[in-house]
Amino acid sequence: MENIQKQLFEIVKGRINKEDSLGNALSDVLHISPDAVYRRYRGETPLTVEEVKRLCNEYHISFDALLDLQAGNVSFTYPPLNTFDFSLESYLNGILNAFERLKRMGGAEMILSVNNINFFQLLNFPQLVRFKLYFWAKTHLQIPLYQQEKFRHEKTSDSAFQLGKEILTIYNSIPSKEIYDPEFMRGFLRQIQYYFTAHLFEDPEYALFLHDRLTMLSGHLQAQAIAGKKYIYGTEMPASGNDFQMFLNETINSDGTFYYKSEEVEGVFVTHNIMNYLETRNEAYVGDTKSILDRQLANSSQISQINEKERNNFFYDFERTISVFKRKIEADLAI
Repeated sequence: MENIQKQLFEIVKGRINKEDSLGNALSDVLHISPDAVYRRYRGETPLTVEEVKRLCNEYHISFDALLDLQAGNVSFTYPPLNTFDFSLESYLNGILNAFERLKRMGGAEMILSVNNINFFQLLNFPQLVRFKLYFWAKTHLQIPLYQQEKFRHEKTSDSAFQLGKEILTIYNSIPSKEIYDPEFMRGFLRQIQYYFTAHLFEDPEYALFLHDRLTMLSGHLQAQAIAGKKYIYGTEMPASGNDFQMFLNETINSDGTFYYKSEEVEGVFVTHNIMNYLETRNEAYVGDTKSILDRQLANSSQISQINEKERNNFFYDFERTISVFKRKIEADLAI
């Protein structure tokens, strides 16, 4: 129980605002004095069952994960689908909250295995994010609200634009190693093609607009790879910080994995149900995941800052693929 209590406090420390002291933050949750909180933190006083329940409920912690009864059992947290209203704002809010927690921990770094889409880079072009979320809701989850609608061009709301910018700002500020493969964005292109041929665009020419945005995404990602720095599209590249290491895996990334590490904790997000995600801080699982990612990195070629030939070939093939899909749609529109 002493070890479980220690683990619980370590998780809670990572989830409170750094501006708040542990004593002040938890005295309100547990209805005890700050001194009493620190006695529990030091292990001098055991937490009661009710106090454990309050901490787990307040900070969304799985007590089962703390018990970790046997090897091979891992507990994940995830945002249930029924909590989404499928607006761009609600989806971005959940991602922003996770990023803000990571940023508060200090000394954060991350490794991403990109399976088709790097959602964070996609945020540089909100119209692409809006289409992706709509496709998920209508075609994959078949939300009734969307079934009689066609996708139409709408300006991204100010609130959604600001949320995306805040996520990008935090993502850009955290050093990252990112593993891409030759299938990057091919699935997204096929989704645009599907909506066009199924007559699910209110204005069929909007499909061409999305292809143009993908070409802009390619150019921006290539500029970041050349510089080894992440930054928001249309802004100045930072002089320091925002480190970006881009790697090319010439085979296929079988899944989308997001490993993060801070001064206090390590964890993993795993893509689930196409756009949803699972999160765990289970030490054994995170350790195994990190080991696999390290091997992926060792078997991949770094194309940021170095290996100009491989980098140019990667982006040339990507933009040529965009052009092929776009020409098919242009030919159909000309008929």
